Amino acid sequence: MIGRIAGRIEYKATDHVLIDVRGIGYVVYCTDRVLASLPGVGEAAALYTDLLVREDLLQLFGFPTLVEKEWHRLLMSVQGVGAKASLAILGALGADGVSRAIALGDWNAIKVARGIGPKTAQRVVIELKDKAPAVMAMGAAAPTDTDGDVIEDIVETPKKPAPKRKAPRANATAQPDALSALGNLGYAPGEAAAAVAQAAADAPEADTPMLIRAALKLLAPAN
Repeated sequence: MIGRIAGRIEYKATDHVLIDVRGIGYVVYCTDRVLASLPGVGEAAALYTDLLVREDLLQLFGFPTLVEKEWHRLLMSVQGVGAKASLAILGALGADGVSRAIALGDWNAIKVARGIGPKTAQRVVIELKDKAPAVMAMGAAAPTDTDGDVIEDIVETPKKPAPKRKAPRANATAQPDALSALGNLGYAPGEAAAAVAQAAADAPEADTPMLIRAALKLLAPAN
């Protein structure tokens, strides 16, 4: 299984990118969103990958984070959702958007993706809603950095001291941290995930304490 590709971009097409790793070129299929986020030709790039194996086909699909890769695998487990449909959903919403839509049961958001009808969108939400909290929680530990230092040992140049890792943004782990906090307070994973997802949608730049407070207000019983 090829789980990660790190190398230099040889070319970018409309639905895939060719990454050269020590002289071997890997064709990696990506969403429009991911392709737009990748650097230009000749620059360093790294993607987490999922390998699709069929009798007459081997295809690599690339994702910037482990969370997005996990959503791809889960989306493909839903009846009627193949690799193309999964990429369409992730391309339309991104990993955070998929997490939020499924946690909130918002199948209309899933339906926005190209080629996804109402029945398929509803099936995605129903089958994956219980799995949303676990995937959202992955964000706390999953690395997201894919700049040049990840392939420093691939390029045949004198080794330099590894650059310091950039500190994650203050809100990079806000949702999984808030989800964990609500779990510690005794809330069920499903209701905690829905509250955190709604709070994050209302205030995308909120940090962990703000998300916890907002989620607790949403979870509080109406007077």
